[in-house]
Formats: sequence, C-alpha cells, structure tokens
Amino acid sequence: MTRLEKDTLGEVEVPEDVYYGPQTARAVDNFKVSGERLPPSFIKAQAAIKIASARANMQLGKLDGKTGEAIVRAATEVREGKFDGDFVVDAFQSGAGTSQNMNANEVIANRALEIMGFRKGRYDVIHPNDHVNMSQSSNDTSHTAIHISAMETLKKELLPAVLEMNELLLERSDEFMDIVKPGRTHLQDAVPITLGQEFSGYARMIELGVERLFRAMNDLEELNMGGTAVGTGLNTPIGFGAVAVKEMNRITGIDFRLAENAFEATQGADAILNTSAALRNLAVSLTKIANDLRLLSSGPRASLGEINLPAVQPGSSIMPGKVNPVMGEMMNMACFQIIGNDTAIMMAAQAGQLDLNVFTPSLAYNLLKSIRILSGAIDSFNRKCLGGITANRQRCAELAESSLALATSMAPEIGYEEAAQISYRAFREDKSIREIVDEMEILTDEKKAELLDPMKLTGVRK
Repeated sequence: MTRLEKDTLGEVEVPEDVYYGPQTARAVDNFKVSGERLPPSFIKAQAAIKIASARANMQLGKLDGKTGEAIVRAATEVREGKFDGDFVVDAFQSGAGTSQNMNANEVIANRALEIMGFRKGRYDVIHPNDHVNMSQSSNDTSHTAIHISAMETLKKELLPAVLEMNELLLERSDEFMDIVKPGRTHLQDAVPITLGQEFSGYARMIELGVERLFRAMNDLEELNMGGTAVGTGLNTPIGFGAVAVKEMNRITGIDFRLAENAFEATQGADAILNTSAALRNLAVSLTKIANDLRLLSSGPRASLGEINLPAVQPGSSIMPGKVNPVMGEMMNMACFQIIGNDTAIMMAAQAGQLDLNVFTPSLAYNLLKSIRILSGAIDSFNRKCLGGITANRQRCAELAESSLALATSMAPEIGYEEAAQISYRAFREDKSIREIVDEMEILTDEKKAELLDPMKLTGVRK
C-alpha cells in the first residue's frame, strides 16, 4: 500500500505506513550506497533542534501555538526514539545533510498532523518546510546536530568510561608501586622501574586525553542556530538564535551558547575536527597501553610474563590451554578504526568550499561512530581486563636482578667505560652484575647495597 504525495519536482509514491514523505522517498531511491544510517544520537539531536526552534518561533510570534505545540509533541516522540525506523536515508547522501534534515521534517510533520487529527500528507495544514523547518536551513541544522549529538554521547557514554579507566589504572599503579622490574628502552634492558611507575604513566596518558576532550567540548558548545543558509540569518525573526539556544539548554541540560560567528560556523568544521583529533590522540594512547599490556603479559613462560591478564576466553582452536590477550587486541582494532575515521573527518573538514561545508553527513557519521566505538571498547576493556590485572612479583624481581642495566648506577663511581665492561662481561658469562662485582671486589658491601639495589634505583625507596 502506498500514498501519493508530491514535492517541488512532482508526485512520489510513499509507503502508506511510514511517516516520512516524498523527499525522503527520493533520497532512499537516490542513495543506495552502504545500508548505514546516521545513528539514533544524531536523530535525537535533530529532534531537539525542531523542538527548540518551534518554541522559539512561537515565543517570537512567527508560529501559531496550536501548530507549534503539535510539532513540539511530535519532535519529542522522535527524540524518545519512537520513530527511529522512519529515518531511512543512507549515511552517504546529499551534501549538507539536506535529505537527512527533510527526513526529520517530514516525519515530524506527519506525526504532528496525526496529533491534530489529520491524515499523513496534509501539508496544507502542517508543512515540513514551512512549519517544521521554520527559521532553519539544512546548512545550520546539520552542523548544529553534530555538535549536540557529539556532546550528548561524549557526556553520557565516553567520558564515564574514560574516567573509570583512569581510576582503574591509578588503582593498579598504587597496588604495583612496590614491585621492582627492569625498565626497557628500545625493547632492551634499561634501568629499574616499578610496575606501579609504569602504570602511573598510563594513567597520566588517559588523564591528558580527558583534558583534551574537555577542551574540544568547549568548542562544541557553540551552536549555529538561526544562521540559516549562509550565516546571515535570512528568514528568521530577530532574536531567534538566542531564544532557540536557551530552549536547547532546557532540552539537553547542556550549557550551549550561540556561535560567535555564524559564517564561520556554516563554512567550517573546526570544532568537529578538534573533537576527532582528541579522540584520535586518545586512541593512540590506548593503542600504546594495550600493546604494552600484551607485551608485559606475554608468555606466560617463554617471554616477559610480568603481569597476568584475566583469562576471558580460550585462545586457540588448535592449541589446548592457550589463552590470548584478546581484550588488548580488541582495543587495538577499535583504535585503528578511530584513527581511520579521523582521516575521513579531516578530508571532509578541509573540503568545504566558499560559504558552506557540505560534507556534514560524513562528519556526523564518522565522529559519532568514533565516539560509539571508543566508548564500547573502553567499557569492555575496563570490565574484562584492567580490573583483573595481577602482577607476577617473583618474575619481576628475578628480571630486575638479572638486568645488565644495573651497571648504570655504578658509572658515577667507577666510570662509564669500566661499568660498560662489567656489563659486557656479565652478558658473556651469563652472570648478574652483582656476581661480577663480587668477583672483582671493586665495591664495598655498603656501596653494593647502595648502587645495586634495584628498588633504590627507582626512587621509590631512598
């Protein structure tokens, strides 16, 4: 069953049971690309824009109350997720998200018509463009929806997971602070370090990543509401932007502010680019941490084996009893994807021309996908890996004592050259630095205790 609707290009058949209209139906037919859609978080942001805009238009005398309230009620239902199935435009679609914006306008218009007792398609009563899109353009709403959806998902999903990760790493750092082990530089023995010191570095990486996210979120708090097509505010009542942003803050509970320059907000994508860069930087840090944990747990008998990762699943279809560091491997793959998404965002951000960046669908798709993937990956990593890491104290101590880098501490006492010769001899004879020093009788017991105690060399114990 279909219903016949029309737009400025002519008549279009639309499935009878759907809430979208002719422009959405054309977009579905035009953009048979990936089967991917912009996520529900973006749809929720679009709905918030329609609610805030309708309220602002009513307050400023541009939209009658009965129509406006029907639009607000319909958009509220969209924001609650009741019509997600009617948002059907492919993520790779018309520039500036025009099709996506019209998808929202048509769904809300048809639902508002139902609320008022009319059948779908009675656009002479409530029109997708004239009423739902009043004082708006795809060119400002698409940018704005990215900012809103990114802020909401960062606050609700990613930041809680990242902050929990930071706490778990700090807990492991405190727990492992008295466990001395060899440091490693260039993947070779280096001066001693404690396992806790190593983990403190990981915690600080995540803390800095959070700080970068907060700086990026400050930029996302600027909304281009009321800029319309090119930033001039054409077809908006005086004061629309300020009122709409105030309403948006009531809807979301976030302290958004009106863009300082609507022309920049229409043409550029710097806030989105900065956010993606913060996600990319976090992904790079997480890749390093995941790689380190895989190395430190390698073995468990034929390699480093300094820590134990929780065993969460069998590791091999052929080798019985093998357990792999799957959570670290998962984290690596997730982070590779975030870095790839950042490249796509960079390309889309730089491709804006003249008075509009038209690549907002790509910006939205990749940014929100990065937030979603990173949120899930970190949450899983926290639950299935970080919270259950244990240390192999004896293994760490044995490796620390056997490290040839212990010779470093003697260099100020006996000179670099002689300390190097002791290290070379220990390696050739497969002995510890302490054994060679004992044989040479070049240091007093007091000096050996001072210079060859791995824990003292870390600075943790003086």
